[in-house]
Amino acid sequence: MFDHLLQKEVQDYIKEFKQELSRLAFSGSPFTEVSTKELLQQIESRQKAKAKLPTWFNTPNIIYPAKLHLEQTSSEATATYKQNIVKGKTLADITGGFGIDSYYFAQTFEQVHHFEIQQHLCDVVTHNLKHLPNKSFKSQLKDGLKAIENKTFDVIYADPSRRHDSKGKVFFLEDCEPNIPKNLDYLLQRCTTLLVKTSPMLDISVAIKALDNVAEIHIIALQNEVKEVLWTLGKGHTKTPEIHTVNITKAGTQKFTFSWNSPAQISLSTPLSYLYEPNAAILKSGAFNHMCGAFKVLKLHKHSHLYTSQDLVDFPGRRFKIEKVVPYSKKQMRSSIDFDKANISTRNFPETVARLQEKWKLQQGGARYLFFTTIENDKKIVLICSKIIDEI
Repeated sequence: MFDHLLQKEVQDYIKEFKQELSRLAFSGSPFTEVSTKELLQQIESRQKAKAKLPTWFNTPNIIYPAKLHLEQTSSEATATYKQNIVKGKTLADITGGFGIDSYYFAQTFEQVHHFEIQQHLCDVVTHNLKHLPNKSFKSQLKDGLKAIENKTFDVIYADPSRRHDSKGKVFFLEDCEPNIPKNLDYLLQRCTTLLVKTSPMLDISVAIKALDNVAEIHIIALQNEVKEVLWTLGKGHTKTPEIHTVNITKAGTQKFTFSWNSPAQISLSTPLSYLYEPNAAILKSGAFNHMCGAFKVLKLHKHSHLYTSQDLVDFPGRRFKIEKVVPYSKKQMRSSIDFDKANISTRNFPETVARLQEKWKLQQGGARYLFFTTIENDKKIVLICSKIIDEI
């Protein structure tokens, strides 16, 4: 089936290709049995897998799907996280895809059923499992929703496609395939726990209304970029959902958990010695008001989402030493900005980063960090900072 792609000279070419893909597209495939389109797909997808799927990248004779399938597939880091938030013996992956999640679920479940409706993807997963170290599940060419009709599982997992035939890329659950809200009762009748992966663009409050029985929501960021929002649901669950924010970094994992819509008080302050910027998972979760009580920090303004303290504390995000507080005026800026390079951020500020760079003739980069923001009494200021720890 993939013999023409698995020839040694073809595999060597794919691995060693370092040129621009446009050059290959122009010159064409050097192999009579392999089309230019096939070669481009394998090279481009393999290059994308280097950071996202290192096990696949480092395993010989792996076949890759089209770029679109690789974009929606989970990374190994997020798949590893998923395998630890659901438990049981049997799991059905009703939207199989490239099989990354099934591969990792199979390391903790006795039986994993990978259902994939597209023949080519099913064939790719079946082939790759012959070469990967974990071979404890099989890919089945079936419509996942229909395949589970007369069965029950401890866990059903779904990663609905966010590509709509007429709407293009979509974010609302009702526009995805399969339509989870429409099939929710059907799914919950066939499992103890339903785990759903959604787009990081999905509005959490809107989705909570669309999905009943939500027990937990996991917001997963990699290197401070939100990649997935995971939902665990159980039939009859009526308690307030727990929100788990997770930021997986090279230095470790930052976690913070709170109850959805739980009361929290904020305390405001002018800038003190240290500045804190929440990670992307916390910003996505809306847990802004929970930071003060949980980490003993003070907020600069109710809408700024920046925090400060006199003493340095642990915090799920970036930490900075405040070197100088500059009132935002032409006179103060001209006397304080005696450098031409800095990392600029804005929080609750009327001007864009691009406009500020142009206005104050600053290039992005260097060791300084400038936060243009608003504090109490709606005063505009600039915080000149140095980063303390490179967590992100």
